[in-house]
Amino acid sequence: MKIVLLDALTFGETDLSGFDSLGEVTVYQTTSPEQTQERILGCDVVVTNKVVITKESMEKTPTLKLICVAATGMNNVDLESAKEMNIAVKNVAGYSTDSVIQHTFSILFYLMGHSRYYDEYVKSGSYSKSSLFTDVSQPFFEVKGKKWGIIGLGAIGRGVANIASAFGADVCYFSTSGGKRKEKYESISLDEMLTTCDIITIHAPLNEKTDNLLDYEELKKCKDGSIVLNLGRGGIINEEAMAKIIDEKNIYFGLDVLKKEPILENHPLLTIKNKENLYITPHIAWSSVEARDSLIELTIENIKNI
Repeated sequence: MKIVLLDALTFGETDLSGFDSLGEVTVYQTTSPEQTQERILGCDVVVTNKVVITKESMEKTPTLKLICVAATGMNNVDLESAKEMNIAVKNVAGYSTDSVIQHTFSILFYLMGHSRYYDEYVKSGSYSKSSLFTDVSQPFFEVKGKKWGIIGLGAIGRGVANIASAFGADVCYFSTSGGKRKEKYESISLDEMLTTCDIITIHAPLNEKTDNLLDYEELKKCKDGSIVLNLGRGGIINEEAMAKIIDEKNIYFGLDVLKKEPILENHPLLTIKNKENLYITPHIAWSSVEARDSLIELTIENIKNI
């Protein structure tokens, strides 16, 4: 069996030797759209994280039996065409739940605790020159007693809710699907969440119901001093509207996902004035060492099962 890994760089230092026992393995660190067809030609199994596999590519690769998406989302594969050509497509779900939950709180505490300011205050030498043993110029608050709204109460959202509750937050959620189900947390409307919550975290997929869910008018409703985090998908928050509102109102935003990744060089979020109100990480919430190990292990199992 011939196996090709198209974008192994996304796995970092993760051990990929488990693939070797399954057949002849070729590993590429990155693959451009122009290189994809040549690299999958004659192979039985393709392993891709973000490299797009088109209908044309599949038609030109008659040997192809399985496409392993080393991720949960499968929007980089033409699933309809794969089904028509009897090519199996397997993804991996649940491998990064704990990693994303942890990163949610990492972003929150960075913003809530003004970590950037205090770190620079000490390292710049300002603390050494101070006549006080402390600095309370950037007040921070406790999670306890705050109203925490969650958009998308799936496995990740529920995990965040449980930890937020342990900190003493009053947790509620907004169902993006509109479905009614029994939960221990209160279900509220999006409008109520925006106007009453101190912390809002997004853990929803991007679809027709969530695309541009939070635009300028919605963001304008957020409480002064509130914190909005997006660890779902880029596009759920209108980024141009976010860039505008940050310089108009005291709202903090934390992002791990963007509509276009990597971020565009001329992105409006890179030129805002209130930079301390924004924290962006480059889509890393999924990628703890443990999560990547699990991802590769489960991808190998997908190949074995087929």
